[in-house]
Amino acid sequence: MLPVSATLPFQAYAQFRVEVAGAGATRLPFSVVRFRGNDSASEDIAAIVRANLERSGVFRFVDPAAGMLDENSRPDVSLWRDRGADSLVVGSVTRLADGRFDVRFRLWDVVRAQDLGGLSFPVGPNDLRLAAHRVSDDVYEKLTGEKGVFSTRIAYVTKTANRYNLWVADADGQGARSALSSPESIISPSWSPNGAQLAYVSFEARKPLIYAHEIATGRRRLLANFRGSNSAPAWSPDGSQIALALTLSGNAQVYVMPATGGEPRRLTQSSAIDTEPVYSPDGKHIFFVSDRGGSPQIYRMTPQGGDVQRITFTGNYNVSPAPSPDGRWLAYISRVNGAFRLHVLELATGRATALTETAADESPSFAPNSRMIMYATREGRQEALMTTTVDGRIRTRLAGATGEIREPDWGPFSR
Repeated sequence: MLPVSATLPFQAYAQFRVEVAGAGATRLPFSVVRFRGNDSASEDIAAIVRANLERSGVFRFVDPAAGMLDENSRPDVSLWRDRGADSLVVGSVTRLADGRFDVRFRLWDVVRAQDLGGLSFPVGPNDLRLAAHRVSDDVYEKLTGEKGVFSTRIAYVTKTANRYNLWVADADGQGARSALSSPESIISPSWSPNGAQLAYVSFEARKPLIYAHEIATGRRRLLANFRGSNSAPAWSPDGSQIALALTLSGNAQVYVMPATGGEPRRLTQSSAIDTEPVYSPDGKHIFFVSDRGGSPQIYRMTPQGGDVQRITFTGNYNVSPAPSPDGRWLAYISRVNGAFRLHVLELATGRATALTETAADESPSFAPNSRMIMYATREGRQEALMTTTVDGRIRTRLAGATGEIREPDWGPFSR
């Protein structure tokens, strides 16, 4: 058997390209000018900022006017207003004596001719993309009042030939780095609330075991190796507990155990298959999938296993619950006429909406600001990761170069 290798610290690998598709609602027109001095850097900061803001579904790009501007310039706002822009991002990239780069930007409200401020990000050559993501986050927050998610990370699994890889990448899919490589399956990656660890299921021992993996160091520890199957790990919001599915009693049931290890405590007591537990963001409930009613449906219970309530009622096959961090939505996969499609459920009203027209969607995961959902899908013979806005109007394809792409999970704000 080939060895399992934990490969952090990473070697960067460009796995995706970004394509925006879909007819969106009214979006905020903005422009961004190529940063002065960017020729000295390996990344185009303005291009990354543009792609990030467009992908959010909130902004629409306006072609820039001719001329060079930076964070110290005062733009002719009438010129930009005539082009239809409401806001303008300008900046510079300066190579410092110690080899680092100082990335600076300034945001202008073109309509009000108002300087909205700017920031400076001194970074190493390998962190230029991170600096561009942080610029994007600040612009997004200044213009919407909500936190941006561009400097967060995602995790996902690929299979190429007979090799599985667990990847960690930027939220735009770029800069992918292999955290684990194995000839055996890797499934169900789950970010810890502080973004420092991933829990996942590995079949390297020829049975499903759960590991916790430190992102910064590559160190990992065996978390669950109980009799039978150990699967579907999910962290509690405070990071102290792991919910999981175990087959200690025969059929899979939902258990919870300390995140540091220890004995599991059984939460569900049914003769059905209960699996895929995930905590609500406030920690007051655990969503899970059960076929206790005759077909797989999503249920909700307290963290002690009480007050079990069925949540999904449309369709006879609903799996993969993923609550939004703001507690308003539940994304899930529903089988519709044989097609597996991404749906979103408004928890307050019970109103369910299909967001896609594809036939092989899986593993939805919300962005930490609750504005986008990432999922894996297949279109024709090509597999890819996608993001969609919650209304389904703006979709971004993060197209994989090779291999099967599956099991995505969007990390938290902390980085």
